Amino acid sequence: MVEPRIAVAVVTMGNRPAEVDALLESVAKQDLAPARIVIVGNGCRLPEFARRLSLPGEVTTVDVPENLGCPGGRNVALARLREFGDIDVVVELDDDGLLVDADVLRRVRGLYAAEPRLGIVGFRIADEHGETQQRHVPRIGGSDPLRGGYVTGFLGGGHALSTAMLAETGDWPAEFFFAHEETDLAWRAADAGWRIRYCPELLLQHPKTSPARHAIYYRVNARNRVWLVRRRLPLPLIPVHLGVWTLLTLARTRSAAGLKAWFGGFMEGVREPAGERRPMRWRTVWRLTKLGRPPVI
Repeated sequence: MVEPRIAVAVVTMGNRPAEVDALLESVAKQDLAPARIVIVGNGCRLPEFARRLSLPGEVTTVDVPENLGCPGGRNVALARLREFGDIDVVVELDDDGLLVDADVLRRVRGLYAAEPRLGIVGFRIADEHGETQQRHVPRIGGSDPLRGGYVTGFLGGGHALSTAMLAETGDWPAEFFFAHEETDLAWRAADAGWRIRYCPELLLQHPKTSPARHAIYYRVNARNRVWLVRRRLPLPLIPVHLGVWTLLTLARTRSAAGLKAWFGGFMEGVREPAGERRPMRWRTVWRLTKLGRPPVI
């Protein structure tokens, strides 16, 4: 059993200094110190965290002149870690999250040490009252947030990624900026034969939020969904997937302005280039279906 080397990556826009300090303090309290910590200022300049907070391991800060979005900022962190060349697993955490337990990184190391083809580990996201929103459970329907196991996707707020997997699948789809980037990466991982595991015992405390809080939510949510299926699904499944989600959006959305923005984004996704088309194999479709979520839902 080879013990993998762990890094922690955090991307922030500089508008949550108290939350970032609290998150980094929770990283410092881990009973396994990360080998490296990379903090990316996504369109902002960062202070000297390591000196002020006495963080463990090697701490690197990277200032990016413009906001590259969540996946773009994470790619900056991954690129810097790749330059060092001494990390096997990257734990990526939202800048307003908090590691409640002190053994999270040690547990992550144990999971990857025991399973060579483990590509992605998803954390459980819960608010300060311990409640997990249903949209944060990587299964269809009213699934128990405390039931772990192999799944088809993961939450961007708290997760771990194998660097060997990333070398095979590629990094985050930076052009997505926000929304569905996790699904794009998860589908690539599954198609390459890597496993995705949801581990509810790995808890990231995170304030309860709605994705619609972002002004661009409806537009990019629709645009990126079209891009996602154009890039990753076999041709016969593309209209099925988009048809299902159009009906769900019509049923769920109560805002006329939101619907207008959604359909505008949908047409943008149809018109604009989606990037490299690398559809998953049919055996991957079957594997995802057996895991409980066929890629049309």
